Amino acid sequence: MKKTTPTIAAERQYVIEKEKFVPVSEYFGEDTFNDEMMKEKLPKDTFRKLMEAINEDKTLDAETANIVAHAMKEWALEKGATHFAHWFQPMTGITAEKHDAFADPCGPGAVIERFSGKQLVQGEPDASSFPSGGIRATFEAR
Repeated sequence: MKKTTPTIAAERQYVIEKEKFVPVSEYFGEDTFNDEMMKEKLPKDTFRKLMEAINEDKTLDAETANIVAHAMKEWALEKGATHFAHWFQPMTGITAEKHDAFADPCGPGAVIERFSGKQLVQGEPDASSFPSGGIRATFEAR
């Protein structure tokens, strides 16, 4: 007697393979645009200016921020990223994120990947992008 497709499917044996355990220490930080990666991806002068801004709490100039943002975007796209997030800690004591896409519309049915220095260094202490329009004073933001 010929077996029907549902019978064949019902007789199929499924094998669930367990993934090999890999200690967190072997992959921790591998998707991080860290100092080592920045040194590899950025021009020497840009890397120096960025480290100076970070270590000495200085403002990053727009030109340097744009170079860093471009390198970071290219690195992220190579890793398969499509979005980025600004992570912050409001005064509520819990963390929050604001998500954006690298894709920017540039015409009918077309997009371009973008990430600017302005987006990289943006701050939003007054919550101006939220529905209230940021009507509270900065020190009252919750």
